[in-house]
Amino acid sequence: MKKLFLALLILLGSTVVHAQLRIGEPVPEIELPGKADSLIKLSSLNGKVVLIDFWASWCGPCRAANPYVQKLYKKYKANGFEVFAVSLDVNKPLWLKAIRQDRLTYTQVIDIDGWLSKVAEKYYVDAIPTNFLLDRTGKIVAINLEGKELFDKVKSLVEAP
Repeated sequence: MKKLFLALLILLGSTVVHAQLRIGEPVPEIELPGKADSLIKLSSLNGKVVLIDFWASWCGPCRAANPYVQKLYKKYKANGFEVFAVSLDVNKPLWLKAIRQDRLTYTQVIDIDGWLSKVAEKYYVDAIPTNFLLDRTGKIVAINLEGKELFDKVKSLVEAP
């Protein structure tokens, strides 16, 4: 009986599929407070090419990527590109300080629940930085792009007819 129970547990465990967001799918709505505490919805950017960027002020790789993302934003914002940065900081003053230090001018929101964030859970974020690139219809076209690959993909999307 124990062997049957163990076999059943193994079978059930191996058939559980960890649902993840996939390329070609729309993303869940995000509604979080921005720098001035007013709620900002991801859907307010409908019709634009959007990079959803999960980060935090204490994350070294995130901070190292910020200047590159800012440069990309400045280059293509006039072409309908937007960055929707979701911070997993639990300390709002440190988050605001990082935004100022890194001179970030794109949309910033914060989930002060940090790693307990329901938004991060909906997006299956288990490490940062993590990003999702959306086309103008709000569907995922790439996940976790960086460097030249990210630059080229954004360029192709904003210059598409």
